[in-house]
Amino acid sequence: MNWIPRDTTIEAVRKQIEILRKMSSQKRALISFELSDNVRQNAIAGIKKLHPDFTDSQIKMELLRRTVGDELFRKIIAAKGLK
Repeated sequence: MNWIPRDTTIEAVRKQIEILRKMSSQKRALISFELSDNVRQNAIAGIKKLHPDFTDSQIKMELLRRTVGDELFRKIIAAKGLK
């Protein structure tokens, strides 16, 4: 199990898996959506901290760039005729 975080014991991971397996698929999906939203909000906060002068549109563009990577971002921008 090389995917275990360094700050987590194998026992803790096993317990987490046990708890997750007991949940309904709907509950696991809800948790996934909440975690995804938290990551997005943290990324936006980081962008705002690094670029306090960015508009909402610029923040969205930077979030997209970080999400899809530079190469795909450039292709999207070119396809949309932006920049």
